Amino acid sequence: MEMENLEIGGYQIAPGETRSIELAAAKLYTDTEICIPVHVMRGKKPGPNLFVSAAVHGDELNGIEIIRRLIQLKTLKVTAGSLILVPMVNVYGVLNQSRYMPDRRDLNRSFPGSPRGSLAGRVANLFLEEIVSHCEYGIDLHTGAVHRSNLPQIRADLSDAETKELAEVFNVPVILNSDLRDGSLREASIDLDTRILLYEAGEALRFNELSIRAGVKGVLNVLQHLGMVKRKQGRKKSITPFTANTSSWVRANSSGIVHDLKHLGDQVSKGTPLAEIGSPFGEVMDTVVAHKPGIIIGKQNIPLVQEGDAMFHIAFFSESDSEVAETIDAMHESLAPDHQPGSP
Repeated sequence: MEMENLEIGGYQIAPGETRSIELAAAKLYTDTEICIPVHVMRGKKPGPNLFVSAAVHGDELNGIEIIRRLIQLKTLKVTAGSLILVPMVNVYGVLNQSRYMPDRRDLNRSFPGSPRGSLAGRVANLFLEEIVSHCEYGIDLHTGAVHRSNLPQIRADLSDAETKELAEVFNVPVILNSDLRDGSLREASIDLDTRILLYEAGEALRFNELSIRAGVKGVLNVLQHLGMVKRKQGRKKSITPFTANTSSWVRANSSGIVHDLKHLGDQVSKGTPLAEIGSPFGEVMDTVVAHKPGIIIGKQNIPLVQEGDAMFHIAFFSESDSEVAETIDAMHESLAPDHQPGSP
């Protein structure tokens, strides 16, 4: 089957071509054009199209670095299909170091959008029409919110067998069976028959080296699995991912100053103390405890808390929690900083 040119934003990208383009979005008040950067790598042979996107929330920066490293990776040669890398979807948010669009809307609640809607709706529609509509697969890169960190994890609709297989291939310890949210990129992509993984790792406005390395390796694993790049010989043994069908946040019962007792990736039992909340005078006001056994996959980092604040996100597994904890330790060891940060 003869491959055709791929058209994005009026640009024609031929089979075998690698090209960086700028996808024009709406202008600033100053009449300055804002463009979404897009890097396309096409193989010479037919194959699937995969997009990798970052900074749908403009303050979530790990994904930008993951894509930057993929672009710089000299060994990454797409031989079949097309890889579309979008390091900044919400360019406005990146400029302002903000989660949101200038109209204060959450871009990841604005899909599918409309070419005549709000600013967020227009950008959402542009991204769907110009990027997602060309792809059978997608990986959307996220982090926790400001002052919150996430353990590297994949969130996906595991009721679809192929999506579940891709989630396992990505090869991080935790897979969370996650419901679709109204207005999200994931929901809109599925409506276009594009299977999508959501990678969550790290904290907003911060680079986290473990999360970045796990993300780069995960994308490369998916590319190999889809036959878009040549499979490496002598590849290291994969870790065994574990699936959590449910999770919940443990909230503060008091306001005060936090002293953490447990951290990301820790195994906890029912009743395990997670943190102490104290007064400015040193008195312990409350002890936050786990309500069920599981693994901490997200936590608040700021050492100040108001009553009712979400503090620890705990995932619940059918497998032994000790097995999951051991797998998380194995990931940390395999991604230890034993070589230069610029390499995967």
